[in-house]
Amino acid sequence: MNRQQGPGFPASILWVLVALTLGWGFNWPMIKLALTELPVLSFRTLCLAGGAAGLFAIAAYARLPLRVPQGQWGRLLLMALFNITLWNLCSVYGIGYMASGRAAILAFTMPLWGVLLSAWLLKERLSARRILGVVLGMAAILLLLSNELQAVQAAPKGTLLMLGAALSWAFGTVMMRRYPVDLPVASLTAWQLLVGGIPICAGALAFEMHSLRPLTLWPAVALAYNVLVAFVFCHWAWVKIATTVPVGVSTLSTLMIPVVGVFSGMLVLAERPHWQDFAALALVLMALATVMLPPGALRAPFSRRREPVAK
Repeated sequence: MNRQQGPGFPASILWVLVALTLGWGFNWPMIKLALTELPVLSFRTLCLAGGAAGLFAIAAYARLPLRVPQGQWGRLLLMALFNITLWNLCSVYGIGYMASGRAAILAFTMPLWGVLLSAWLLKERLSARRILGVVLGMAAILLLLSNELQAVQAAPKGTLLMLGAALSWAFGTVMMRRYPVDLPVASLTAWQLLVGGIPICAGALAFEMHSLRPLTLWPAVALAYNVLVAFVFCHWAWVKIATTVPVGVSTLSTLMIPVVGVFSGMLVLAERPHWQDFAALALVLMALATVMLPPGALRAPFSRRREPVAK
């Protein structure tokens, strides 16, 4: 796989990040909508099965390698456990205790854990740019949470589940960098969805088969969105980014997703905006600049020497 080691974000995959931000950001209210008529484990089983099938089909059509290389199954199982099984269980149960925007905010404390874990396990340097990005990003998260503090305190189970989801995702991202699997992105993502979804599917078959009912229009639309956009495309996009750039860059690049989640919750679920939402948006944009812009772009305005004035 092509791995970018520089401090900036490669322009060649910038479109992937933009599409991922919109796709996953808008998905938070979609999850909430789908869960009005689908049991939790059954919903995630359908998403994971549909996402895996779609990505395997794409990989097969493109004639990409599908076989997991010998000796790398352990790595794949480790990635799938943290990126898929634990993330999905924690996030989908956690969102049941709180508003979709609030759940997205807590889930995207992930960059903080990602930067710290990458410094510990991958020995990635904690540069001033990354530290600044984390500080700005976490300030945005705290701003968004400040208006929801009482609700978060009233739902400690949801808060702990969403923070668990964030930590699990961060650890899975680090594992993809530390123990890479020699497969194309589409094949690797498909295998993670399939393997990580097995425990969730087992739970759905054991506990939820009796509660399945035909879906009405909008929950069905939300389910289709999850399968096609959030799982087929966005999981591919995330693995593409996470296996291309350093963890400190990839995790910080997701900071815009909870902001989109908050504003999409307003659009879909009629959740009301506050001044903190707009202030957090400004902070997130500044945090993104620390990883998106090349190093010279931040220093240039302050390092230009004035031309001598002709006498």
